[in-house]
Amino acid sequence: MRIAFKEWAIIVDALGRGEQIILLRKGGISEGRGGFRPEHAQFLLFPTQFHQQQESVLPAAQTRFGQIAVNSPDPSQLRLKFFAQVAAVQRLDSLAAAQRLRGQHLWRDQVITQRFDRGRDKSIHALALRVFRLPRMTELPMSPGYGGCKSWVELEQDVATTGVSPVLSDDVFAEKLNQFRACVK
Repeated sequence: MRIAFKEWAIIVDALGRGEQIILLRKGGISEGRGGFRPEHAQFLLFPTQFHQQQESVLPAAQTRFGQIAVNSPDPSQLRLKFFAQVAAVQRLDSLAAAQRLRGQHLWRDQVITQRFDRGRDKSIHALALRVFRLPRMTELPMSPGYGGCKSWVELEQDVATTGVSPVLSDDVFAEKLNQFRACVK
């Protein structure tokens, strides 16, 4: 697997702990006027500090920032721990639809509003992910090509995904997925 999705390290941590199954994405500057597109059905989760802001997540999640920082690799390294498969995708064309997902993710309401309102296109994509732990953590050299404000990154080398294990049981994941689907109808 070479495709990776860049997301705040705090959110990757929450996905890996099973605290949420949702990614909300408007799109990075590098993605141009068309914004974000859910181009891949499976990918590695690429934790980044880029644009990450402690005050942008709920207070309960803010306590994890220090623990994540202590365990972060040297900036010259990329540490991959999780693989994800997209279980559902929904483009949310109203802020009210995005707000119905409250309680299913760590972002504060004002962050969702800012992402939704940014640009001319008033929408946001919501992805429900089945997240798996890699059999062993993989460290790769950080490449300059991985930088910038973009969602998708093609890694310079393959990362094995055989032997992954789900972070949530089938039943718990199904419950969270049903909750997501009920909110985005």
